[in-house]
Amino acid sequence: MPCIGKRPARYPQLYSRVGFVHHYRTLAAGELAAVLATAFAHLGLDVPDVTTTDAIAAITRTTAGNFRLVTRLLNQGERVMKLNGLDRVTAEVIDAARDALVVGTN
Repeated sequence: MPCIGKRPARYPQLYSRVGFVHHYRTLAAGELAAVLATAFAHLGLDVPDVTTTDAIAAITRTTAGNFRLVTRLLNQGERVMKLNGLDRVTAEVIDAARDALVVGTN
């Protein structure tokens, strides 16, 4: 929109809190797999199994490749695992994390 950058400048309290907007494209399947591999290694989950495959499918279904949402969901999933004393990321953990974040499915 023309002049959109000048309008907030008239409101200094708002203008000082607005940084910039950048549109990120969604992650491709390979990029999402790399992000999840890094996150799972951080959680100490190196062994892929059926529950991990189901969890990856749940993450993909919930986030649709949105990187910011993937990181938020994984952080909340880690919290759910710690609270419940779990050592595996499962589809149920991802669903509980999604419900806690109030994230809609696509």
